[in-house]
Amino acid sequence: MALLQTESKSQRCKGLSFLSLVNAAALVITILFWGLVFFSKVIPSPGSITENSERANSAVTYGFMIGDVLYAVPLLLLAWLGIWRLKSWGWMAAQMANALWVYSLTVILFRDVYTTISPGSVVFIPFALIAIWAIPYLWIHRMDFGIK
Repeated sequence: MALLQTESKSQRCKGLSFLSLVNAAALVITILFWGLVFFSKVIPSPGSITENSERANSAVTYGFMIGDVLYAVPLLLLAWLGIWRLKSWGWMAAQMANALWVYSLTVILFRDVYTTISPGSVVFIPFALIAIWAIPYLWIHRMDFGIK
């Protein structure tokens, strides 16, 4: 809680508070989602599948999981805390996380057009939509983070 109290709420506009909390929620949901996928074994590991197309689908899913754990999770953590504290590194982490949302959901939604809508699409589309709004919003508010 001490981390969140370092900046006065009067210095942070409601939109930035909203984005900070969205990043916190996205962090928790991302960890829970991939934890469920991994530990439930709902998607078999690529090495256990013999058919090439199914092995490829499994590998892509696990690839997204690894990418999210290595890149999205740390960026979401930094974005949550950094936006809340109005730090320039939080602004940058949020912009990077926003780019990941747009990129990832573009790939996933394109895949879903040719198959069926996936649980990941349903869970993560709201974050991609917020990211599309947040990219220009953060740019407009960059001076709140000391960025010229």
